[in-house]
Amino acid sequence: MKEFMLLLTACIGYFNMTFAAATAKADVNFDMYKKAFTERLWKIYPEWASSIGYHKYDAILVIPNKANREKELLFTKEELKRLNHFSLDSLSDLNKIDFHLIDNFLKSSIWQINTLKGYEWNPSMYNVGESFAYILNENYAPLSKRINSIYSKLKNVPAYYEAAKVNIKNPSNEHLQLAIQQNEGALSVFENDFIDSLKELSLTPELKKEYFKRNDTAIAAIKSYIKFLQDFKNEHPRSFRLGSELYAEKFNYEIQSQYSVQEIYEAAEKRKDYLHTEMFKLTTQLWPKYFGNTPMPPTQLSAIKRMIDTISVQHVERANFQTEIEKQLPALIKFVREKNLLYLDPNKPLKVRKEPGYMAGVAGASMSSPGPYEKNGIAYYNVGSLAGWSDEKAESYLREYNKYVLQILNIHEAIPGHYVQLVYSNKAPSIIKSILSNGAMIEGWAVYSELMMLENGYGNNEPEMWLLYYKWNLRSVCNTILDISVHTKNESKDEALDLLMNQAFQQKTEAEGKWHRVQVTSVQLTSYFTGFYEITKLREAYKKKMGNAYKLKNFNEQFLSYGSSPVKYIRQILLSKN
Repeated sequence: MKEFMLLLTACIGYFNMTFAAATAKADVNFDMYKKAFTERLWKIYPEWASSIGYHKYDAILVIPNKANREKELLFTKEELKRLNHFSLDSLSDLNKIDFHLIDNFLKSSIWQINTLKGYEWNPSMYNVGESFAYILNENYAPLSKRINSIYSKLKNVPAYYEAAKVNIKNPSNEHLQLAIQQNEGALSVFENDFIDSLKELSLTPELKKEYFKRNDTAIAAIKSYIKFLQDFKNEHPRSFRLGSELYAEKFNYEIQSQYSVQEIYEAAEKRKDYLHTEMFKLTTQLWPKYFGNTPMPPTQLSAIKRMIDTISVQHVERANFQTEIEKQLPALIKFVREKNLLYLDPNKPLKVRKEPGYMAGVAGASMSSPGPYEKNGIAYYNVGSLAGWSDEKAESYLREYNKYVLQILNIHEAIPGHYVQLVYSNKAPSIIKSILSNGAMIEGWAVYSELMMLENGYGNNEPEMWLLYYKWNLRSVCNTILDISVHTKNESKDEALDLLMNQAFQQKTEAEGKWHRVQVTSVQLTSYFTGFYEITKLREAYKKKMGNAYKLKNFNEQFLSYGSSPVKYIRQILLSKN
């Protein structure tokens, strides 16, 4: 018996060594494939390459015509064949995630072209402003070199917009208006930024004349496209609503959740009820402080709304909105370090800036982080401008982003939210997890980080801070309910505004902005709550598994170490390895 056990142990050891060797060999081959795959990817999507810091193809502007779509389809189908030569079971856990990400990207690309066909009904897909602005604004190379790339790229702008005109068949009115607004914003890149950059260079008059001539032609092409959209006869416009079938498919490709659309919808409704209960408790606690002996309104929601409206008058001055954001970031960094929540890299710059014109019309605040090829790039915190707003609209906006909410916004967008997560993501061993990043994990981490900060005492556990945090968290919850309801349940504008203003306690300006956003985007609004829900469920399971050995810092850093991967794959690794 003893000899048998020794033999069995030896056999198991030999099997494990053989399996490990086979996995190592498979990983080497798969790593070679990934490197070749990314090189082929950037040839197909040169502007995407530029946006993440791969500058080999900066001078190329792809013309979005039928021939290019056929080229994309050929690429995706050939890559799927190459990918399927690998056995998923033979790969390491990290490479299994990369396999899933590549597979999902390729299948999603085919679905986008053959089924969704946004290139026909979404004119806002066509906008050259961002790609040109990126090359102008990022100091990754001498200005003269970047200007030369732009000069070459400008040549295709007229053909780019002519192809766009051919593609557009039955646009939704909402996307038509967004395209006009964003392309009007893009004009400043060429009418101002490019010209200002040219003035910094010592060019011969002849060469400068050529640069201006090509730029003028590009400006004319953009204006021609805007005029085309303004004059477009759209007697039977497509609905902006995706419908249940397309929505479910897009959700599966973009979110890559372990849960279905319906499961996430039900979880969001349950979270909304929980938040309302907690908010009413805090409202009852705070009522004497703000209202003395005045009786509370008859319903829970009306009482909560009264309390939030009262607290929300505490806000920054209109002229100081951006500067207040800049002032708050050092305090957030200090708190994270003092509480030892996770490591912050002090060498990664973060800059607050006014939101560029070509980004207008979707979100009021966002993070633009450097890509995985830009190890020393600048992360930009984009802040929407209040310039030109009426006093009433600006006051509504400032009450929405009041003294307390503004701090939570900065946690979400910057520390330890998007900015920190994307710094970690760019350090992940595989570039695939950065370039094929999962939006639900990225947004989910930002939403999770808000709760984590308050759980650890940020805001000194003031009931006002918790109340306004719950209100902010309702935003993510109601984003999901709104998006699913509008695109799959035919929810009306009145019903949407009731959800946002009376159940999520948002100011009118914010609610109107969200109604606009849900018309011109789809699925992305569900990423916040879905990612948050999956991360908090994972943390609960991880904490239970680790027992007395559980440490929040370890969880946070291990979670972030896998890059911007779908949470369901990170879950599998974390719960199996610890």
